[in-house]
Parts: sequence; C-alpha cells; structure tokens
Amino acid sequence: MNAIVLSVALLALAPGADPSVSARVKTQAPASELPGYRIGPEDVLQISVWNNEPISRTTPVRPDGNISLPLLNDVPAAGLTPMELREQLVRRLADYMPNAEVSVIVTDVHSFKVSVIGAVPKAGRFELKSLTTVMDVLAMAGGLNEFASRSRIVVIRSNGAESERIPFDYDKVRAGDPTQANFQVHPGDIIIVP
Repeated sequence: MNAIVLSVALLALAPGADPSVSARVKTQAPASELPGYRIGPEDVLQISVWNNEPISRTTPVRPDGNISLPLLNDVPAAGLTPMELREQLVRRLADYMPNAEVSVIVTDVHSFKVSVIGAVPKAGRFELKSLTTVMDVLAMAGGLNEFASRSRIVVIRSNGAESERIPFDYDKVRAGDPTQANFQVHPGDIIIVP
C-alpha cells in the first residue's frame, strides 16, 4: 500500500504533471506533520524517554497548554513545535539524566479547529485532521445556501493581537479563475458567508 501511495506522489510531483493531482497529494498530509505545526490544547502527545518507562507516556495537552510529566511537573507545550518541545524536555531532564534521548510524537490532533458562520446549512466549528482548503471546509458545512453572497465570503485569520480579513470568491474558484486561490485554512480561522 505504501508503495502505491509513494508512486502516486512521485508521479504527481514529476515535471509536466497535472498540478491538480499534485495539489490533491499535498493536501493529504496530517496536520501534525506540517513543518510549522504547533502543538495546541487537546492534542495528544506520546513522550518517549529512552530507557525510562516511568517518564515515557501518552499525555493530553491541557486547556492551559501544559502537559504533566513525572520529575518535571507542568511543562508548557502549546505553541511549540514537537521538536521545540523535545529540546525543552531534554534541557529540563538534564539535571536527572544527562544526554536524555527524548522523542515527541503528536498522536492525535484536536487543536486544529475552524469555524463557519452565515449562509450555510451546517454552521459550526469543525475539527480538522489534515491540511484543508476553504472549499473543503465549506463542503463540510453543507455548501452554500441559496441566499449566500458567493463573492463576498471572508476568512478571518488571527495573527496574535490583530486579525486579517481575507476575501474569498466561491464562484471564481469553481470557475478555475487564477485570480482566486482555494487556499488552506489555518487553526482558528473563521469563515464568514454573508
């Protein structure tokens, strides 16, 4: 099975390949494998410390963004990449075990949520497990209803203390208009369909 997936991926990335195939392959990556993936509340982590079963465990990230581990008590995890958390655990464990070999794996992603409000059949908050586009999320919400203003959809994206409003034209994407991308949503995005 893995050989088939690899073959399809290589064909999609080959020079002259249909870009729509390449785009479909790229959107299948689990969110936790994204290069910039940040751990969030409710994610589940598998922490492994080589030759130390009492510390190794699977643990959820609490709503306050921390995880609890023996010897270390509360450890901030939310907002870090798995590699950054691993480095932090190695530093904090150094007092107890020099040169600790630690791995951090995100086993369940629960912090990648987006909301859809407005003129859709199923408005609400959706938990995503992989890279997802605006059109994919609108499909999860049941598409647009008959009163939706298809050219005035807006994606609100929080960038810390500020919010960005990104216009999205549904009809242009459906028509394949190159001036409107079917871009990927980010955790916390809010899609407003007037």
